Amino acid sequence: MSSFFIKKKGNLKAAKEKPGPGRKKAAVGDGKVSRKISAKLGEEISSDSETEIINPNRKRKAMDEEIEETPQEKKLRLAKLYLEQLRQEEEEKVEEEEYERDLVAGRLQEEVLEQQGKLQRSIAKDIAALDFKNIRVLRGHQLPVTCLVISPDDKYIFSAAKDCTIIKWDVESGKKVHTIRRGRKGMEDKHVGHTAHVLCMAISSDGKYLATGDKNKLIMIWEAATCKHLYKFTGHKDAVSGLSFRNGTHQLYSVSHDRSVKVWNVEENAYVETLFGHQDGITGLDSLSRERCVTAGGRDGTIRVWKITEESQLVFRGHGGSIDCIQLINEENMISGADDGSVALWHVSKKKPLVTVKQAHGIHGDKGLEQPYWISSVAALQNSDVVATGSHNSKVRLWRCGQGFRTLEPLFDVTVTGFVNSLKFSSSGEFLVAGVGQEHR
Repeated sequence: MSSFFIKKKGNLKAAKEKPGPGRKKAAVGDGKVSRKISAKLGEEISSDSETEIINPNRKRKAMDEEIEETPQEKKLRLAKLYLEQLRQEEEEKVEEEEYERDLVAGRLQEEVLEQQGKLQRSIAKDIAALDFKNIRVLRGHQLPVTCLVISPDDKYIFSAAKDCTIIKWDVESGKKVHTIRRGRKGMEDKHVGHTAHVLCMAISSDGKYLATGDKNKLIMIWEAATCKHLYKFTGHKDAVSGLSFRNGTHQLYSVSHDRSVKVWNVEENAYVETLFGHQDGITGLDSLSRERCVTAGGRDGTIRVWKITEESQLVFRGHGGSIDCIQLINEENMISGADDGSVALWHVSKKKPLVTVKQAHGIHGDKGLEQPYWISSVAALQNSDVVATGSHNSKVRLWRCGQGFRTLEPLFDVTVTGFVNSLKFSSSGEFLVAGVGQEHR
């Protein structure tokens, strides 16, 4: 049986400042002070009333002063009040304009840092360990879940499995919105669907297209809103193992066990080019806004950064085993996991890892024959200091990246049942989704 867990909204997002116990106490104290002040005011009002009864001349004198104000004096007084009001409104307007300018400047600075790959929001410090009540399980696939994606607006989850089906889920209700059932040979004119294990999927940054790849060398393109089949891409000579849309475009990258990287234009239903370099089947793929992608080369022990326009590639080495998964944290940094149990953080300009954590999920086996739990999936909350890893020890582990991505510290674990085959953070960072199965994808 396959399952997901979803963290309820707000728990993985950078938490807003909440009043601590001290502030709550102060608030209670404020109420008491308010009551005392009100009581005091009541006493003073009573005293004034009594004084008025005893000294009625004071009221009469005030009325006489009000009557003595001439029309000219009244006009002058009202004019002063009006000018004061205008001055206050002008000051408020200036303050609002300055605040808006600061906001715009802050956004522009963030965008520049994001493009440069230097933006690192400090979110890890605000994340608390998950409560079991905040974990939701969605069941629907008959065989292990292999991959999943979240729509850009965080409203829907798409999952695929070895049962060849694709399910669209509503995040809020946890219910199925649509199911694309497995296809049957000879029935393509009536129903189009995968006839082999679906291994990977991707969704465009505008939420328009969904791409899925299978063990049968095929890439299917769907309309994400309706789950209507649009195109079928052929060309790979082995199982399609990774898909990724370039942000802000409909350019699609695909990788395969045939050791190639292919580029497609989904909007025009067109093949663009093929890139070669890996010496073994490619197991992972990711991309962001720049015209390049990163790949994990499985047992060839390399990670490669492909510069599409320059038709060149950078080769990185560091893991001791097969590199099974990779994800970009920002335009300059990435995280990878391998079957030797290690997790590594990289910078795209350095050939060796910035930091490597060995046996990241511990070890298992009899004494003297211990083996590390291999890392089967990784995920990153983009432009932040939070990453997650999954393994076949039935745990999802959240990590904090230190300044400059030179350290990696565990935050806490979440227990799930089975192999964690896929992990994805929502765009907002409010929840994390895991695709879990009884066996590796």
